[in-house]
Amino acid sequence: MSAALIQTLHWVAGLIVLAEALNKLERTGPLAAGLTTCERLVQSVKALGWALLALGGGGAVATPVLLALGVHSIPTMLLRLERPTLAEIAVLAGFAILIIRTRLKEGCAMYKTRRVGDHP
Repeated sequence: MSAALIQTLHWVAGLIVLAEALNKLERTGPLAAGLTTCERLVQSVKALGWALLALGGGGAVATPVLLALGVHSIPTMLLRLERPTLAEIAVLAGFAILIIRTRLKEGCAMYKTRRVGDHP
């Protein structure tokens, strides 16, 4: 595989992960009224997880854009503007594939329900 193809795969996977993370994060409510302590803890951990995934996906999407704009370093130890590593690509691509699988599974279930419901 060429470097451009691998970097494109990383960018697309990052975009998928970012979109799904923002979608899930929007529907997570750790501060909702009426939650038990356990439910609030679960919602808080869920929100933290999706927020971290959004940061990771957003970084994958933003890095090539920043590099194209000539930004090669940002003065902090947390931001590294370089080509993605194999580990980064594998994690984002794997997560993106699981997101796509879930969406396909949901779509197949809706199609099956409609198909069965059409015939009495």
